[in-house]
This record gives sequence, C-alpha cells and structure tokens, in this order.
Amino acid sequence: MRSKIAMGAVAMAAAVLTGCGGGSSGGTTNNSTAAGTLIESPPLRIASLNAADLTAQLAATSQGQQLVALAGAPTCGVDFHYFHYQTVGGKNEQTTASGAIMAPTGGTGCSGARPILVYTHGTAVTKTYNIANITDATNEGWQEGALIAAFFAAHGYIVVASNYAGYDSSPLPYHPYLNADQQSQDVMNALTAARTALTNGLPSGDTDNGKLFITGYSQGGHVAMATHRAMEAKGLTVTAAAPMSGPYALVAFGDAAIAYSSPGLGGTIYYPMIANSYQQSYGNVYNATTDIFSSTYATGIDTLIPGQYTYTTLVSSGKLPQFAVFDIATPGTGTEPSSGNAMLDAILAQPSAASNPIGNLGFGDPYLFTNALRIKYAQDALADPDGFFPSPTTLLPPAATPTLGIRADLAKNDLRGWTPKAPVMLCGGMNDPEVFYKINTLAMKALWTPLIATGQVSVVDIDPSTNGDPSKAGQLPTLVGTIAAGVFASEPTAGVAKISADVQTAVLTNAAFSGYFSSPGVPNSPQGVMALEVASVASQATALYLGQGVTDPTTLATDVGNGLVANYHFPLTQTACETAAQAYFAHF
Repeated sequence: MRSKIAMGAVAMAAAVLTGCGGGSSGGTTNNSTAAGTLIESPPLRIASLNAADLTAQLAATSQGQQLVALAGAPTCGVDFHYFHYQTVGGKNEQTTASGAIMAPTGGTGCSGARPILVYTHGTAVTKTYNIANITDATNEGWQEGALIAAFFAAHGYIVVASNYAGYDSSPLPYHPYLNADQQSQDVMNALTAARTALTNGLPSGDTDNGKLFITGYSQGGHVAMATHRAMEAKGLTVTAAAPMSGPYALVAFGDAAIAYSSPGLGGTIYYPMIANSYQQSYGNVYNATTDIFSSTYATGIDTLIPGQYTYTTLVSSGKLPQFAVFDIATPGTGTEPSSGNAMLDAILAQPSAASNPIGNLGFGDPYLFTNALRIKYAQDALADPDGFFPSPTTLLPPAATPTLGIRADLAKNDLRGWTPKAPVMLCGGMNDPEVFYKINTLAMKALWTPLIATGQVSVVDIDPSTNGDPSKAGQLPTLVGTIAAGVFASEPTAGVAKISADVQTAVLTNAAFSGYFSSPGVPNSPQGVMALEVASVASQATALYLGQGVTDPTTLATDVGNGLVANYHFPLTQTACETAAQAYFAHF
C-alpha cells in the first residue's frame, strides 16, 4: 500500500513529466481474445522526453533532484506507451488489462537491442491505478511510474509494467490479489503483448536483446517471484530477478497476523484484499461477508478495494478502520466467549504496546475481522503448524496442509518450495512494519542457503539496525525520534526550518545511527540511501509536528518515530531496494 504520511525522497518523487506524444495510436485493433494478445498496435504514446529534457524536468524541483541523486542522471530519453492486452482472471476467465511500456531512446546504449525489465507494482487501492499515466500526478500509479522510469528506463532498460487485471480499464470486477498463478500468468501475458509491440515497431526503434530482468516491490515482490517461478517452469529465459520486500511465506505471514496477534500496519487494506481475492478465485473463504467481517464493515467490503476511494477516504468515510484489524475484546475476556482452550485464548489476546507496538495498534473497536474467524484460524494453525513460524523447524517449505479455507488458500499461494535457476537478489528492511522481513525474506534466505553459499542468491538488508538480531526490530524509530527531540530541546527558540535542518544533520552524524549503516549518506549505496532517507523523513516530520504546535520533546520524539514507521515500507525501503536492484542488474 502507499504511505500514510507523504515524506521521503520518493514520496516527493519528481515533477509531472510532460513531453511530445499523445493522441490515438493510429494503428490496428486485434480482436482475438487469446491471452497475451496486444489489442492496439502500436500502443498509444503518452509522452516522449529526451535525456536532456527528462533531466531538466527532474531538476526543476528539489524532489526531482533527490530522485536524480538516488537513481543517477538519465542517460537515455524515455517514450511512455500505454497498452492493452488479453489476459485471464482468478477463475481463468477471459478479461483484459493494461500497462506501460517505457522505451529508452537516444542512440548508443539506449536504442536498438535493449534488455527488458518486467516491473510488478505494489498494492494499490484505487481502481484507476495506471502506471503508464506519467503526466497525471493525481493518479495513484504516477509515483511508482516516475520511480521506475528514473531508475531503469532512463538507464537503457525497456520497462514492461502491467497495471494487473482488475485495475484501470480492465473489466474484471475484482483483483486477484496475491494469487500467484493468476498474477504470474497476467504478467507473462503483458510481456507477450509488449514483445509484440516491439516486434511491430515502436518510434524508439527498440528491440528485445534477449535479456530479461524481473523485479517488483511489496505485492509486486510476491508477483515478481511468482512470475520468475512460472517462467522457469515453462522453460522461459530469466536473466536475473530482484523481488523486494514481498510476502513470500504467506502461511507464516497469515499465522503471525491472525493466530499470533501480530497484524502489521496496512492490515486493514491488505487482509480484506486477500480474503476477497481468494473468495473470488476459490470460493471457500466465506458464505457471506459477515462470516469473517464485523457487521460494521461487512456490507460492500467484497467490492470495496480496488475501487473509487483512496486510502485516506476509505478511513475518513468510515469504510475501513485505520488500524483496528481485530476486536480489542479477545476470546475469553469480557462478554466474548472462550475458544475452549486457555492457551489459544492467550495467543489471541492483544499484545502489549511495550512488547509489540505494531501488533498492539491492530486491535480496537470498531474492528474489521471477527473473533470467530480468528478462533478457527488459530485452531487450524495449532493443529497443523507452518514449520517456520512461530519457530523454525526442518519442515520447510511450508509443512502445513491446512483444512480451513483461507489458510489453505494462503498455502496454495505460498512461494516456498521452489529453486530458482537464474540469479536472485532479495531485498528488504528488518524493521519493516508492514511486510515482515523476518517471516518473509528470512524464510526464503533459510530455504536458499545453499544458493547463497554459491553466490546465486544474495540478500540485502537495507536496515541492519538490529545488528542481525530480529528481536531488536523497532529500535531505529526510537533512536531517530530521540535524536530529533534532542535537537529541539537544545535550540527550542530556533525557527522550524533551522531545527528541521539540524535534525537531518544530527541523525546522519549520530554515532549510534551511522554505525548501523555502511557508507551512511552515500547515494549509490542501498544502506546509504536508507540512511539519507531516514534523516530526511526525521527532518520533515520534525517540521510537520512543530508546525502543528508540538512543543513537548517526549511527544515530538514519539511523533517523529511514528512518522518514520509510517513511511518505512513505502517509500523508504522501496527506494533503497531499487538502488540495490539497479546495481545488481548492471552486472549481467
């Protein structure tokens, strides 16, 4: 999902990109409904910028300048194309979807035979998400489109990015969220259609040189890995892949959230999308939405996301709670009936804010999911453990063969249990409060230990502030908040601008902070990017909260720390991981 507080270099991204192009494709329409068919050829060109113009537009804002500092100055121009293709839904029904082809331009190193990079986007809540819509900053897909263009298309990759079935112009009335089979087919269909466009000829003159890279973030991390697995199963060429901060070990992830009371941030978006996707695809999650959702939110929730609402309006209109995934009245307390198992009731209890602050935040009233669902899920998890969570065993990959519908669906889409042939880089951050690094990235790391030993698989933790100890996760926001509060306390009468600037400097020069990162402040290092961004968010958050009248240092420390948590998964971790992926792919 997208950050709740728009801070960080990528959240500010770049100026709206404009350029020549646009109008109708002026080509032909293919009426075949075969999956992978390119519908309009040539596809619409939305914008075209040469390298100098692209650089100038990015340099026009401080935000764009930051993006250039992270991604590197564009060496190529970019043509942005919008295309439609035939694909399938979660029940293998025929449908269509759309996407972007970002074609590099500009001569040697940019045009002609170029590598293709397949990009799979993260969770989006609005139906109108369109990563090709690079000229409209109000579109939810614009930010990710600008990011990928700057990191990859402007450096010579032909980027192919699907909007996915269920988004933009797709008539599918739902989105098959985290459906590994459907989403990998969907992405491969987009790639087939894009290759048709290249074969038929685009203005850039780009052609496929045979190298194929796959990368994606968050939901897109899961989709990227599923696509890599599916392509290799079909004998198709993958040069290298870089799935980033994705929910790969879905049974373990679900067990942690539902059975062991550790819902992450964003759970009020992610979890209903999972439930409704699997209900559409497999029909075994519920008979009625009230079977699993509280009466407050059950009506209409099956068609709510993706839809017309943004994250902000979903919450402000009362369509979803901001944080409360589960009922604060857990089984066996108050008027809530017991599960009949005292140990199970204890597992389902709300964790304390001290022991699990993110999990604690996920309980409240009104709440999203019923305790009836949680009891059934936890009973299944206890009877048939995952094998990695809550404690790793030798039973990976996942040991569980669940009987409960939703947990069985998670197992069907769990990405443990395969071995890549092409090189892979995994990237994420240990402190991620939304897609837990320990459960997902470390699960794949454990499974692929032999491949790590040979160098075929590498793992990048852009936030090593835990010093390898996952139990220390969460200490970075506290440290950064404390630094910000200390700066304010030392110069309480200084202006907001000076205090916020001094906070950025203080974070980067703090020995405890800089000691966590390799080359803190160096833009071409993933950890350096993370350090820069954390300092930037601390500065912006300090200015925001001081501007809102916060004058107590303790409160300011908490608020700045929370601002970091809210922006951690996106955009901070994504930008740092894109830096890692850019450098990784350059080796092939």
